[in-house]
Amino acid sequence: MLFTKIACAAALTSVVYANPDPSPANGGASGSTGTSLSANAIQSGSFNDGSDEIGAAEVGQALSLTSQNNFINNCAGKTLTNGLQITTGSCNGITMGDIPAKTSMVSSVITFPTTGGKAIESDTDFNITVQMANIVAGSFTNADATYYAAPQALQGGLVVGHTHVTVQDLGDSLNPTQALDATQFAFFKGINDAGNGKGLLQAVVTGGLPAGNYRVCTLASASNHQPVLMPVAQRGTSDDCTKFVVSGSGNTANVASNNGSGGQAAAALAASAVAAGPDVAESSTAAAAGTAATSAAAAKGGKGAKAAATTAASSVAASGTGTGAAAGAAKGAKGGKFGGAAKGGKGRKQRRSRQFIA
Repeated sequence: MLFTKIACAAALTSVVYANPDPSPANGGASGSTGTSLSANAIQSGSFNDGSDEIGAAEVGQALSLTSQNNFINNCAGKTLTNGLQITTGSCNGITMGDIPAKTSMVSSVITFPTTGGKAIESDTDFNITVQMANIVAGSFTNADATYYAAPQALQGGLVVGHTHVTVQDLGDSLNPTQALDATQFAFFKGINDAGNGKGLLQAVVTGGLPAGNYRVCTLASASNHQPVLMPVAQRGTSDDCTKFVVSGSGNTANVASNNGSGGQAAAALAASAVAAGPDVAESSTAAAAGTAATSAAAAKGGKGAKAAATTAASSVAASGTGTGAAAGAAKGAKGGKFGGAAKGGKGRKQRRSRQFIA
């Protein structure tokens, strides 16, 4: 134990000596411009693997990875997330950020629909309502360009962010025994407003759902869409789920499902951003030229939207000129990124990519 502490102290001293200046320019107060690790940002808790510290007596614990420099190069040589929704996997090196006090942990409860409540009529509009606590709601960044790209932040001690609702088909029973496929959803929407200002939020399921058994869950997030981070391990969940039944004979898939026009357009927009790379503005060049065709197909919904989504993503991948084509597809498709219509390209010129220091 004594040897471990001595070794850790020596490591801390060497890293601090490498960068003794904790000024804002080196990532101190703002943490947004420096390219080296400040002395007052080093977390010695990462020096140890947990095998010799308080709590080590619990049987079966895995040893933690260790680092003397906050894992600052953990993503070196890997595919970087870079604010993009990379479906094949990536590594995100952005710090986790500010964490609230135990007395200010995020909590959610779905107030409609309710478990065991009256069945909802198929193909009919209804509202999903959620009551939240300890969140400054209504803050969301561009999910196609700044996904996980900044730390969680607090305002007045509360997490700044938003929530989402996601509905999945449970099949023939309200109590399936197999885990659901997370790529499949019957409805998805980000609730991007502040609601009533007291934590009560809602999402309109326009057009309703086909008859069936469903689960609806919340996904509480910080502004940059990462799941909210809480200060202690033993706690209630920040999210809620409930199950409900949709009755009748309706069988029309919602446009905000994964195969609906809105879901397809959102996926295409995210894919076009990945193909273009980080820090690329919507373009008025080749990608934008495809806007009319793709938006016309997307406006028809169903198979047309899916084709438009595929076309948009493919054209951008081939040209590398920006997100305009997929943005055009999203513009024509009902439902958009979060169940609303997404905006098309604004015709801005492509910006120069930022230069990053490895």
